[in-house]
Amino acid sequence: MKLSEEKYSQFELVKEMMDTPEIIRNFHVANTDSVVAAIKASGKLLLTGEGSSRIFPAKNAICSALATGGDLKIITEGARQAADYKLDDYAVFAASNSGSTKEAIALLDALKKAGHSNIFGLTARDNTTLSEYAEQTFVLNCGWEQAVAATKSVAEQALVYQEILAQVEGNSLQAQLGGLADAVETALTQDIDANITDAIANAGTIYFAGKNNGVAEELTLKTNEITRKKSDYLEGTYCVHGIEEVMSADDVIIVIDPFEAELEKIKETLADGVGATVVTVSTKETIFPSIIVSDQGALQNYVYLAAGWNILIEAGIKLGVNLDKAERARKVGNEFVAQ
Repeated sequence: MKLSEEKYSQFELVKEMMDTPEIIRNFHVANTDSVVAAIKASGKLLLTGEGSSRIFPAKNAICSALATGGDLKIITEGARQAADYKLDDYAVFAASNSGSTKEAIALLDALKKAGHSNIFGLTARDNTTLSEYAEQTFVLNCGWEQAVAATKSVAEQALVYQEILAQVEGNSLQAQLGGLADAVETALTQDIDANITDAIANAGTIYFAGKNNGVAEELTLKTNEITRKKSDYLEGTYCVHGIEEVMSADDVIIVIDPFEAELEKIKETLADGVGATVVTVSTKETIFPSIIVSDQGALQNYVYLAAGWNILIEAGIKLGVNLDKAERARKVGNEFVAQ
């Protein structure tokens, strides 16, 4: 997608996606001493929120931390289910772009009433309801998005989490952000093969398969909002463990960062067995039609996410969808209303 072409530039969603490289390039989170100290002291961290404010930001942070090692225990859960957990010794970080997500506020309200400290918030607005419950609230620099589907805010939320966790370990992401911004911009603007776009536009169901790091799952949600087609997330190697029984030849499976050892099995089970179209998004060619992106190491997931956005925009435009305005989905899914 390219903002120089009117078919893209007419949509706020595309503009917001294309803002992401500069948001990454200029990213900085200030006043982190308190939250870093609280996480270190606790040794346990819950990252909560709903929908796009949790899926990629939280799961990307957890996978990044697990890959680098360390003793910090990080979990994520939706706020309603997290309310069932004993969180006394956890630092809690709640993300809500609007700052008025009902589930998150209910959880923080219960924690405050129980005398819980070490509660932090992450929003895209100043002076929100969420900030009334958090000891410290971080406000995104990207601003409030106009399109229903959250995009640039998702990337910045993830950077906030990952940078804070890097600081807990005495490190920082700053030196890597220039290269990441360039890679994300390339992933957003590279051409997508028309055959891939046509297959996705004509698909019965669009599946995203991949690691449990938030990328494929977040793109599944964006598929609903952007293309208005049915979609499903197939975690890990779930795509070769029985789901083929209900797949059809007009389905498309987009595999993000595939496990190389499983490619032949995917071909046997889904491409040959079902007759479905399989596409990979990877840093190298595979046996399937491939969308290739550059390797950014520990920050690679942002590049995969951007490539997925690019794919979905092409499909949405092919389908003639109003990318900014969904039929039923709301910008704030379940909004807190003061009684």
